[in-house]
Amino acid sequence: MKRVGTLRLLSDLSDFSGAARLRELLAGDPAVRVRCSPDGRHLLLLRPPGAPAPQLLVAVRGAGAELERAWPAGQPSPLDAFFLPWPAGPALVLVWESGLAEVWGAGVGPGWRLLQSTELCAAGGARVVAVAVARGRLVWCEQRLLGAEDRRRPPTAAFSHCVCVRTLEPSGEAGTSLGRTHVLLHHCPSFGLLASRKDLFLVPTASTWPGVAHVLLIWSPGKGKVKVASPHLGLSHSKSLNPGRGDTWDFRSLLRGLPGLLSPREPLTVHTWAPAPQGLLLLDLKGTVSLVQSHGGTRAVGTLQEAPGGLRGSAALGTFPGTLACVLGSALELLDLSSGQLLERKVLSTDKVHLLEPPVPGMEEEEELETRGGLRLLSALGLFCVGWKAPPGLEVPSAKDLVFEEACGYYQRRSLRGALLTPEELRHNSMFRAPQALASILQGHLPPSTLLTMLRTELRDYRGLEQLKAQLVAGDEEEAGWAELAEQEVTRLLRTDLVGDQLAQLNTVFQALPTAAWGATLRALQLQLDGSGRLRSQAPPDVWKKVLGGTTAGKEPPNGILPPFELLCQCLCRLEPRWLPLFVELAQQQGGPGWGAGCPGLPLYRRALAVLGEEGSRPEALELELLLGSGRPKAVLQAVGQLVQKEQWERALEAGLALGPSSPLLRSEIFKLLLAEFARHRRLDAHLPLLCRLCPPELTPSELLLLIRAHLPDDVGPPSPFPEPGAEPPLTVGLLRVLLEQTGAQGQPSGPVLSLYEDILWDPGTPPPTPPRGPMTALQASEPSGLDTWLPSGQNLCVADTGNRF
Repeated sequence: MKRVGTLRLLSDLSDFSGAARLRELLAGDPAVRVRCSPDGRHLLLLRPPGAPAPQLLVAVRGAGAELERAWPAGQPSPLDAFFLPWPAGPALVLVWESGLAEVWGAGVGPGWRLLQSTELCAAGGARVVAVAVARGRLVWCEQRLLGAEDRRRPPTAAFSHCVCVRTLEPSGEAGTSLGRTHVLLHHCPSFGLLASRKDLFLVPTASTWPGVAHVLLIWSPGKGKVKVASPHLGLSHSKSLNPGRGDTWDFRSLLRGLPGLLSPREPLTVHTWAPAPQGLLLLDLKGTVSLVQSHGGTRAVGTLQEAPGGLRGSAALGTFPGTLACVLGSALELLDLSSGQLLERKVLSTDKVHLLEPPVPGMEEEEELETRGGLRLLSALGLFCVGWKAPPGLEVPSAKDLVFEEACGYYQRRSLRGALLTPEELRHNSMFRAPQALASILQGHLPPSTLLTMLRTELRDYRGLEQLKAQLVAGDEEEAGWAELAEQEVTRLLRTDLVGDQLAQLNTVFQALPTAAWGATLRALQLQLDGSGRLRSQAPPDVWKKVLGGTTAGKEPPNGILPPFELLCQCLCRLEPRWLPLFVELAQQQGGPGWGAGCPGLPLYRRALAVLGEEGSRPEALELELLLGSGRPKAVLQAVGQLVQKEQWERALEAGLALGPSSPLLRSEIFKLLLAEFARHRRLDAHLPLLCRLCPPELTPSELLLLIRAHLPDDVGPPSPFPEPGAEPPLTVGLLRVLLEQTGAQGQPSGPVLSLYEDILWDPGTPPPTPPRGPMTALQASEPSGLDTWLPSGQNLCVADTGNRF
């Protein structure tokens, strides 16, 4: 059944601001330049320099203010103007022949306002001859000022141009940031610039040197390549041209290095150039339409029934799915883009017609299914959509059916299964929840505007992800692109149930790009250091529950896949080891019952230690920090024991002092461990004040002395008041005084003495009577009871004689 071409009226221009002025400019000036914004809401009309006022008009469809500018006689008007696809709001860049560039924006305040003004041409006397905007870059061809001697040499004057580029990036609410100028081509002829969505085409003009007027260049910013092509010769060569790496070319040297391109040929006689998604369309004077593709190859698309009569006269070229549309005068011809066959020819009621590209996918306003992706035709009569009318009897599928069909194709392309996925399987399989949710929303007959409001955030994220994938495929800024993609993937995975394929995907991302993956986790958990050097988190409990989940205790993870907590610990051990103990301590505070691995007896610090390796091969500093920060008595005692072995006394004491009043038994055990070391040697003497602070308040002097006595070294000879040279000094009563005071009461007891040694601590100030100094018999010297009866009364002597061994 033969298809029927239609012109469907989208707007009679009455819903555009300044509709009367818009119709006047479209009907009166055939040379007016028309551009459409990426979202399809704004129309830009720019009259050529020297035209009557106003020279610039920007009309907006729906709510919004128009922009109308006029320049008085004698003051130049802009050479060209372009819309910038900023998400914050519409933006416009105007470029003058003198090199002046202005960026205008709307959407923040009422009306349009000037955001930035800059000079493009650094050389004095230079002028811009062509300008284009390609993939966030402003590219222009400028003619440099020549000296008197160079003007007399035609070849030198013909190659006095250069092609320059500056990056354009959104900044702030509606601002624009312009990068530094980079010269792509030196000493080149005059080129016209045409930009498609992926490539920039440098085409010869009427003033191009005839010897190179058969050559055109195709620059692909995403790939960092430039192709030099000759459509007549069927040749093309590719060279590297990446401004990010500082690439630049001298045009004459570039051509001399490409064999065959300098063979004598007639210049290209082109009536109309037009960029298209497939490449660059060109219409010659014979009525033949050709397509120059991005790889440099050229193919004929078809021939129009009527050829343009010379270089004058208006013509417009454009494409929509599978079809080439050409407007020549008042005739519209539709050709099959594959075979070149003429499908339909229509005679229009006006010859002042402009073809506009459809809105960028994802940025368009509410649009009907029949007009989506169609080519726009603009005249003073209105805005039309060029498309094909559906044959009678053809049933348009419902929105719900379209959701499952599109989702089926999407999942099939990304699936590793050999079986074919069907829409019916998507309807009944609970694994694919996204299409079912969208279908249920559409089934409720929500207006498109309400649906767009509900899904705006998800659609923006999805659109950004798809653009990032396309950027990576094109090879544009790969390192930053991969990092951003990893961050988005980790953020997405942390919102899912981390089991099976999702957990395997998370492991893959952390192994490939650990820095970017950790950065995304840092933001998802909202981690930050407080003033005391501890980690804090503002993330909701649901996120932590996913992070702290694990596999069954005692079983190895399947295929070497680590649970999320172990994965983060491994990443931190590689990137920020000093954060690992802080992270484990924070995770222990966040963890709830049943959040850890399958066995409740496997604490988080042990899971972190398992990531560090087997015992004996772990980094000692990290192992100590994890044990001390675990809060588990057994782990803390193990850490203090290691510190004692390394004779790090101060740190061992601080570990005990750091324990709060809720852990009296653990503090007591650490005190006994260190007290034993205090009894054995004198290396703890310098830290005696800290040891006194660690002493349990309930410990009595008797218990203290018994503990010390149990750990005193055995005597190897007769007692001596002074140690042997090189021997370890013994423990003295003077060293014990501070500990004995710590274990006693705060004041002198009012009741009877409770301990044999407590009266030592409360000296009344009067010395006891001097014992008899008669000769001592051998029986008295060996009688043990004499010591028991003498020691209590000789308290002052015991305190003052610090040189005697206890």
